[in-house]
Amino acid sequence: MSIKVIAISKIYKTQKALNEVSFSADKGQIIGFLGPNGAGKSTMMKILTGFIKPNSGQVFVDEIDVLKNPIEAQKIIGYLPEHNPLYTDMYVREYLQFQASIFKVDKYEIETCIEKVGLTEEAHKKINELSKGYQQRVGLAAAILHNPKVLILDEPTTGLDPNQIVEIRELIKELGKEKTVLFSTHIMQEVEAICDRVIIIKKGEILVDKKLTELKQNNQQIIEVTFNSKIEEQLIQQLKNIVSCKNNKDNSWSITFESKEDMRPKIFDFAQENGLKILALKANNKSLETLFREVTS
Repeated sequence: MSIKVIAISKIYKTQKALNEVSFSADKGQIIGFLGPNGAGKSTMMKILTGFIKPNSGQVFVDEIDVLKNPIEAQKIIGYLPEHNPLYTDMYVREYLQFQASIFKVDKYEIETCIEKVGLTEEAHKKINELSKGYQQRVGLAAAILHNPKVLILDEPTTGLDPNQIVEIRELIKELGKEKTVLFSTHIMQEVEAICDRVIIIKKGEILVDKKLTELKQNNQQIIEVTFNSKIEEQLIQQLKNIVSCKNNKDNSWSITFESKEDMRPKIFDFAQENGLKILALKANNKSLETLFREVTS
């Protein structure tokens, strides 16, 4: 098991940032670590990487006790913190050479890493001359330079433009085949694009820890339907398994059902029975963003 967190608690003065947090992760998993601001995500990541100590609990990375042997653990962890700590007066290649010397990485690995994160055209520049997006790439390059077994990425796509985001997503997916990746983000599309598991944390406690496929397999479905004429809400409420309905505009409705069964045929039957014609019909599953709001609100 690459990561094992056991009953971790962290208190800042009177505020409990983490409360008995436990989870584990295996090689080849990409885990989205989600939560509102102040939920405890960054605190957990700093504990995982040995930068701060918890008040209680245990953390193991590749069977190394992080609390007892943080230096050994850091040799197999790649970490990109939320606030990217770069030496901005250094050149890109110079900075990565400096990082390589810390981990005793061969020089040819530096060029491979520069190419992998898309910094070839920027490698000769000073870091303070780069855009925020390219500075983020330098941080990511430093995190993966020593070929770590575990990657901890705190908001890795911050400051990137849409094209850069896609490129970094693909890189993370590729890295996730051989490593354990734990990353935090506020962008739900990122999680849906690359994660196979989601952990949602709020006020220092884990509320959800599920595979992405399981999280999206809920019984609720939303049907968007437009009828040819006006209909009263009371009539729609007579449909079986209905949770709620909302009149969007004119004769268009969003109807939420609690059912695994496809409810569109039932809508057709309902329209026929009430002398209505259907002008448009679409079924939507709940998005991860909607589920996140429901869990954390």
